[in-house]
Amino acid sequence: MSTEATTLERLNDDADDSAPSSAPPPQHGSIKSGRLAGLSMWTAIWVLAWPILIESMLNVSVGLVDTMLSAGISEAATDAIGVGSYIIWFLGMVAMAIGVGSTALIARSMGAGKVAVANAAVGQSVILAGIVGVLVGGLLALVAAPVASLMHMDEAAGPLFVEYTHILALAVPVIAIGMVGAACLRGAGDSKRPLVMMASVNVVNIVVSWALSGVDIAARSVSETGEVGRRILIENPFSFDMGIKGIAMGTLVAWTTGAMIVLVVLCRGRSGVRLLRHRLRLHASTMRRLLKVAIPNFIESVGMWTGNLITLLFVGWMGVAGLFGTHIVAIRVEAISFTPGFAMGLASATLAGQYLGAGDAAQAKLAVRRCAMISSVIMGLFGVAFILIPEQIVGLLTQQPTHLEYAPRLIFICGWIQVPFAIGMTIRNGLRGAGDTKFVAYITWVSTYAIRLPLAWLLCGVDIPLGSYGSIPNPNPYEWGIIGLWVGLCAEHVFRASMFTIRYLHGGWTRLRV
Repeated sequence: MSTEATTLERLNDDADDSAPSSAPPPQHGSIKSGRLAGLSMWTAIWVLAWPILIESMLNVSVGLVDTMLSAGISEAATDAIGVGSYIIWFLGMVAMAIGVGSTALIARSMGAGKVAVANAAVGQSVILAGIVGVLVGGLLALVAAPVASLMHMDEAAGPLFVEYTHILALAVPVIAIGMVGAACLRGAGDSKRPLVMMASVNVVNIVVSWALSGVDIAARSVSETGEVGRRILIENPFSFDMGIKGIAMGTLVAWTTGAMIVLVVLCRGRSGVRLLRHRLRLHASTMRRLLKVAIPNFIESVGMWTGNLITLLFVGWMGVAGLFGTHIVAIRVEAISFTPGFAMGLASATLAGQYLGAGDAAQAKLAVRRCAMISSVIMGLFGVAFILIPEQIVGLLTQQPTHLEYAPRLIFICGWIQVPFAIGMTIRNGLRGAGDTKFVAYITWVSTYAIRLPLAWLLCGVDIPLGSYGSIPNPNPYEWGIIGLWVGLCAEHVFRASMFTIRYLHGGWTRLRV
């Protein structure tokens, strides 16, 4: 292609970048471009939140389906999926770190009417997601076997975990691109198309994972004598019977489909931002702005993930078969209640960024407060259900005896902290959307390592093994096991919510430059 043609192409692309919004001329303090331009705050919250709520529920259901299918295979398979879910969580946090930077930069740009800057951020986000996805996927394949050993997984669960992880490593790049692309769309105020992407991921994951795994759909049953059993609801009509490999293949195919959908949407540009060819080359200033927000968020996420990995070690040191699976079953149930807080958190992130970009700090603070109020009410209702009917809820996911013995008690515990959990989750994401990722990272690290881990270790009662050097004895004379562990984990959420609330009230996050 000639130099003149290339220059003309860039000029045409930049003209598309800076195309004026169809909204009426904005006043100072109003959102100036994108799908939220001209909307009232309540309308903007609704437009953003309902698709994100459904999307996040669908996102949770991907892991929920995998857990249900693995529980239909064996307790060892559920243990493998349980530890594997922490690996998936790490992948999600890597993508989320990039996505937080994307959302903050795009939201500020769209709020100020700078569409070209937003499009530059889209291109750099996709580049970064692809590179990081390949690197993390390769690392994941290398560490699968050592992680199984570190977790003290038994001889049945360990090989299953390695098989699952090796296939999952292939999915890392497409998971990163899909999640980061969805974050770009949300930063522009479009939460409907990410919903379409996540719905597609779910449909493909359910169909392919179920077909390949060979697992029957079953439910918990109780006989007239009180004996707990398993009742088959739908027999699997397929003959593949690949077990846990089939579940992993379903995840790979599903996320490949999702990434393709997001890339098509971004290339078409109907959400207000567009993925343009010349934006897929490194643009140093935009990449620096993106990393300025993303790196502190990644540091926060690594700290949180490492803390939860240590928590998983506590579970392994208890030496009870099936506890890994029990822990993840309870987390999967609890994650259902996260969805309103997650939806309101992402809505508050977009609105905080766009209102600050428009120069209205008061509206940014009000948006975060309103989103926190809504999430508190909805998650509070989930908490009531967790307290009143935990056995029935857990029985929908698994029929394994160890899970049924412990998981309902864990769900009962977390029911009591749903409101502070909602407040902390929503405000944290609002601060991230404003670009305040350094302070959020500081709060998370202090809360995790000064409160969460010491309290969880003390209450669970396990000693810390040091190999040939003996062990660090737990000073708690009572071995409360996984019940004590969850009491400590849940109590820490109250402290964390308080810290995020104090930062919100301080208001320093409204004066940051992104």
